[in-house]
Amino acid sequence: MSAAELPRNPGQPLDLEVVRAIRVNRSAAERRAATIPTRRTVKREWQAAWLLKAITLMDLTTLSGDDTAGNVRRLCAKARHPVRPEILAALGAADLGITVGAVCVYHTWVGTAVDALQGSGIPVAAVSTGFPAGLAPFETRLAEIAASVRAGAREIDIVITRAHVLTGDWAALYDEVKAFRAACGDAHLKAILATGELATLTNVARASWVAMQAGADFIKTSTGKEGVNATLPVSLAMVRQIREYEAATGFKVGYKPAGGIRTAKQALEFLLLMKEELGDRWLHPDLFRFGASALLTDIERQLEHFVTGRYAAAHRQPMP
Repeated sequence: MSAAELPRNPGQPLDLEVVRAIRVNRSAAERRAATIPTRRTVKREWQAAWLLKAITLMDLTTLSGDDTAGNVRRLCAKARHPVRPEILAALGAADLGITVGAVCVYHTWVGTAVDALQGSGIPVAAVSTGFPAGLAPFETRLAEIAASVRAGAREIDIVITRAHVLTGDWAALYDEVKAFRAACGDAHLKAILATGELATLTNVARASWVAMQAGADFIKTSTGKEGVNATLPVSLAMVRQIREYEAATGFKVGYKPAGGIRTAKQALEFLLLMKEELGDRWLHPDLFRFGASALLTDIERQLEHFVTGRYAAAHRQPMP
C-alpha cells in the first residue's frame, strides 16, 4: 500500500521548559502496555494480511562482526523476495510486490548492499556514529555519516551519547542530533536512544522529544546490543511523544522498535500498539519499521502454517 510522501520533520528550537515538564508514570505505562496483547486478536486471513504488512515494515538487518560481502548479498536477495513464491501465490499476494522496508548494515557493506538492491527500490540504511556505543570522537562520527551517504545509504541510524540523557544535558543532546541531521543531508536520520541504558521512562520520553526537536525523522529504541531492547512500555512512552510532537508542530515522526522482536506474535503486538496510539497512517514504512532479522523466519513459518496447516522446519525459510 502506498502512502503520500510526507514533509520531513525540520526540527524546532530547543525548548527546555517543555522537556523538563515531561513525566512518565512507569506503573501506568506498564499497565497500559499489558492490555495491548489482550484487547484485540487477529486471526486467520486477517492475521496473514497483518503479517505480510509486517514484512513490508521490516529493516532486514545484519550487524555481526563476521559479516562478509556474500552474507550481505544473500540478505539483499532475501529482502527482494522475503517469502517463497508458492506461499505468496496461495495467499493471493503474488502480484503485490512484497519486499522488506530496508536493509540495514554497517558502513563497510553499504556499497555492496546498494549494488545488490539496484532497481528494487529498497533503501539501504547504515548504522553510524560509532555504533553501538557512540563513543567515537565527534568529528569521526560526522565523517562516518558523510561516508555512508556518499556510498549510497538513504537512511542513517545514529546512536546518541547516553551520558547527555543520564546527566540531563539536553542542550548537548540537541546539538549532537542536530549536527548528525545536518550531516545526513537528504538521507533520513533515525535516532537510536538505547532505551535500555537510559534508566527511566521519563528519560526515554525526554530524549525522544529532544531528538525530534533536533530534526530526527525517526526515533528508535535500541541498537540491539543492550541487555534490554524494544519493549511495549518503552514503545508506549516513545510513541506518545510522537503523538504530542505532531499535535504541537504538525510534523509526523517515525518509530522503529529494534532488538528482541523475534516472533510473529510480538510483531502483531507492536502493530496493534501503533494502530491504537497513532492510527493507521503509522502502519506504512515511511513512519514505522521493525529492526529485525530473526523475525522474518517466524513470520514465514506462520504464513506457511496458514496455507498448509503445518509448521515447517526452520530450514524451509532460511535466512542468509
